[in-house]
Amino acid sequence: MTVDRVVWSMLQEAMGVYRDSPRATAWLRAHAERYTEPVRIAVAGRSHIGKSTVVNALIGDEFVPQSSFVWYRGGTEPRAHVFSGPGRPHEVGIGRRGARHHVETGQFDRADKVVVEWPARTLRDVVLIDTPSEATPEQVLGDADAVLYLMRHVQDDDLKFLQSAHDHPIARTAAIHTVAVLARADEIGAGRIDALSSAKQIARRYRRDVAVQPLCQNVVSVAGLLAVAARTLREDEFDALRILASLGREELEDHLLSADRFVGEQFPLAMEPVVRQALLERFGIFGVRLITALIRQGFDSQVKLTGQLVQRSGLGELRDSIAIHFTERREVLKARSALLALDVLLRMEPRQNARKLVADLERVVASAHDFRELRLVAALQSGRTKLPAELQTEALRIVGAEGTAPAARLGFEYEADARELREALLDALLRWQAQAADAHAPNDHRKAAQIVVRTCEGLLQQLS
Repeated sequence: MTVDRVVWSMLQEAMGVYRDSPRATAWLRAHAERYTEPVRIAVAGRSHIGKSTVVNALIGDEFVPQSSFVWYRGGTEPRAHVFSGPGRPHEVGIGRRGARHHVETGQFDRADKVVVEWPARTLRDVVLIDTPSEATPEQVLGDADAVLYLMRHVQDDDLKFLQSAHDHPIARTAAIHTVAVLARADEIGAGRIDALSSAKQIARRYRRDVAVQPLCQNVVSVAGLLAVAARTLREDEFDALRILASLGREELEDHLLSADRFVGEQFPLAMEPVVRQALLERFGIFGVRLITALIRQGFDSQVKLTGQLVQRSGLGELRDSIAIHFTERREVLKARSALLALDVLLRMEPRQNARKLVADLERVVASAHDFRELRLVAALQSGRTKLPAELQTEALRIVGAEGTAPAARLGFEYEADARELREALLDALLRWQAQAADAHAPNDHRKAAQIVVRTCEGLLQQLS
């Protein structure tokens, strides 16, 4: 039985054990409901790091930031509810402020949580939680199955947050729920046209950093304003940018030395200052510089341009990372969250008739193959377990570090048919069985090989 089904059965068993405790029953019901939802991803980080901008880019619509937790869920039509103190939530309207949507929470002195239902494709598979800067790690991690942690560079406070996500023994055992994001990537290179390339190189270095690597599954860089532009660029904005691109590069660069020069009266084109100011607010000086350069290079239609912006902004890589590490591992992430919740309950309200649940929880955490895969990924990436380079690359891929679909695990970059997958799988199984049986190999080498063998055997059953 898969780990998600085992843990679901444990939740149902716990409801029977604690049926006479209203508080415990409510807690378990909430987590049972959460178990059936899409993956909850909290977007966290320090103040002014661009959390709302990244959320907007992922959704594909712009919302005015709020000062509370804002949950974005999929829905057939736009709706919003405010949770303010005890009692039922209040439905509120969603208005417009210029080009952005605004949840009308002004009637409430305090909003603990705002839930927005929105018809966006991204929200079919995930719930995005935009977190306030003053939120504690416990508040962020308590409601989330996974975390996008935004930062400019890795500083001590960032490491403390990432480490706090691993404080609980179960969290350390199943370390699968954090992707670090170097936000505002255009600022890393001081606004130079190659800033995004520099940011991607820095992200790659952090992936190999011994202080960072054990704490997150990936590090990517994102230029938030460009990412939003890629999803929300309007026709009138594209027309204005194309007009700007008609200026010579040096002449336009001269007026992009500062915001004042760009919106000043001496601008060489007949374009209203209010239009130029709006472009700056939407894309920033770097964005205007890059977009006009792309238009001159031949990306001169809205479709061509937005495709380039998705790629260059880092939004495409961020989406891929969310898919590989979060949505493809939904069942394991949900099982992990439920096990954490069960552990809290069993510690807070210990009971004699809950002893079997305690033993089952310990057994699942220790022996579930999904968690063993994740522990191996963490051990290989952190250097606690070492394999020869070519074996390490293959081991990481097979146990799902680059995606959990059979083709991704077996290294196919095209849609292989069942025969090709099976042949590659049998070849890998024989190779790793030999590694697991090698009496001269170190013990951790053989244990790693045994996990890879078990994965191969599971895939073989899946393909048969």
